[in-house]
Amino acid sequence: MTGGLLLSGAIAALFASALPAHDPSSGIVDPPPDKIVIKVATVNGSGCPQGTAAVAVSPDNTAFTVTYSDYLAQVGGNADPTAFRKNCQLNLIVHVPQGFTYAIASADYRGFAALQQGASSTEKASYYFQGSPNTAAITHPFRGPYNDNWQATDATDWAQLVWAPCGVQRNFNINTELRVNAGTSTPGSSSFMTMDSTDGDISTVYHLAWKECPSS
Repeated sequence: MTGGLLLSGAIAALFASALPAHDPSSGIVDPPPDKIVIKVATVNGSGCPQGTAAVAVSPDNTAFTVTYSDYLAQVGGNADPTAFRKNCQLNLIVHVPQGFTYAIASADYRGFAALQQGASSTEKASYYFQGSPNTAAITHPFRGPYNDNWQATDATDWAQLVWAPCGVQRNFNINTELRVNAGTSTPGSSSFMTMDSTDGDISTVYHLAWKECPSS
């Protein structure tokens, strides 16, 4: 799945929904009043083959979401030996009004997992701006026996937010990964984890924080 998806105002309201009331001393501000446009440059990876991932903006422009239909990691049974790990990388071009910058404040992930006794799995996400050495990575572990929907939230303290550089266009990358380990589960038994839901309609939601750039 390649570029061409335009997300109008998605990021601005998305972050606002996750933020506490504005504190002028913090430097955090409400989303800019002008249009914010997110263009998906690329979506690729073993967990999101072409045509299996979609990006959309909520009607009230308070979030942008990614929906997957084939993001599945599994071990045992008839699973391919390489299927224990799947990943998907989003490369986003974010156009923001002049004088503003943004950072990922939090992200919500959901899916379904069926893990045998002794098996385990992890969901991991990494966030970084193109050309920047700063990468934020958060991992959520799960252990069997487990047979239910799962949810994980990545949240960043204000002091640790990594802001987009002011006055420079840098693509933003989000790389997610699912990994399943058979561990001590019964040989041949099947365990799996999806970035999806039992009804095939799951949204990964990203929330942004905003602040004004210093005056030049």
